[in-house]
Amino acid sequence: MKIAFLTPEYPHPKTGNSGGIGTSIKNLTIGLLAQGVSVRVLVYGQKEDAVFDDNGVLIQQIKNVKIKGLSWFFTRKKIEQLINKLYSNKEIDLVEAPDWTGITSFIKPKKCPIVIRLHGSDTYFCHLDNRPVKWVNKFHEKRALINADALLSVSQFTANTTNDVFGLNKKFTVIPNPIDASLFQSDKNVQQGKSILYFGSLIRKKGLLELPLIFNKVIENNPDAKLILIGKDVSDIISGNSSIWQMMQELFSNQAKQNVTYLGSVPYTEIKLKIQDAALCVFPSFAEAFPVSWLEAMAMEKPIVASNIGWANEMVDDGDNGFLIHPTNHDVFAEKITTLLNDKELCLKTGKAARKKVEDFFNIDSIAKQNIEFYKSIINRN
Repeated sequence: MKIAFLTPEYPHPKTGNSGGIGTSIKNLTIGLLAQGVSVRVLVYGQKEDAVFDDNGVLIQQIKNVKIKGLSWFFTRKKIEQLINKLYSNKEIDLVEAPDWTGITSFIKPKKCPIVIRLHGSDTYFCHLDNRPVKWVNKFHEKRALINADALLSVSQFTANTTNDVFGLNKKFTVIPNPIDASLFQSDKNVQQGKSILYFGSLIRKKGLLELPLIFNKVIENNPDAKLILIGKDVSDIISGNSSIWQMMQELFSNQAKQNVTYLGSVPYTEIKLKIQDAALCVFPSFAEAFPVSWLEAMAMEKPIVASNIGWANEMVDDGDNGFLIHPTNHDVFAEKITTLLNDKELCLKTGKAARKKVEDFFNIDSIAKQNIEFYKSIINRN
């Protein structure tokens, strides 16, 4: 079986910055390779057309076509021609693309099936974030979903919400994002101090403007608590402010501000060490699909205090392998953090249960097999 992923991002120095979509694709490619599947990743929006090998995965960089006002169309046609060529040469059997901005809206290969996986479209995130979506993005995303040969989603919540926001009634096969639990194993069994870790983009939709208000309450009862922030600082789409970090600093109390450390972006290889050094991780997000960062923290046996919105209940069993609270409920969110900071046994118990949840439901071996069975059904149908 030969699977291709069409994506705007992939975590490799040659292909530029990558977010959650790229990370989840990379995790899945590793699992598919281990099962004997041939994998090619088609990365559009690149500075040049090139092909290189990344530990057994063939990465094909695609440079966008530059024609004023029509780049979107001719780039899609260029991708369509490439897919047709690869399929006719028997180099690929199927192409999977994300829902983000609907890259496949005007891509209709002659024979090669196109699968779309919901990681969360722009329309989806705008809906969860209560802000307007660009009509052109919604148009392309809806058209891509309607034209796809088959549909996947990383969570049932994302599938249901996507159908609602586009006025569709599509059938989605739900397969969660995977993680290689063997790569995220803690070397320590005892928490170090009272450090609270957040890692991910500093952006409004991930609850970063709620986090200072939560930490202000934590620090009242735990003056020695530390908050560590890791991730890219993002501009705020609502206020127009160029820095969420700047906005956050204005929300911390004077006492809390002294106990906050922002490390900026760190190499992905160092994230594991930062998780390991933390007592617990926090994710007060308003908008996700199935966040890999939560899985990484859970695999590292760290208790997480996270948002209770939609997707969260498909990942975490509240009170067993993590704690789920609405991000705006600052008092209860802070109370759960405080309880964990002051109870090492509860931290240990919750962390071990979190690791088991990942191993049982989200580890790469079983998730890769689920994807292979799905791909087979589509390829055989064609």
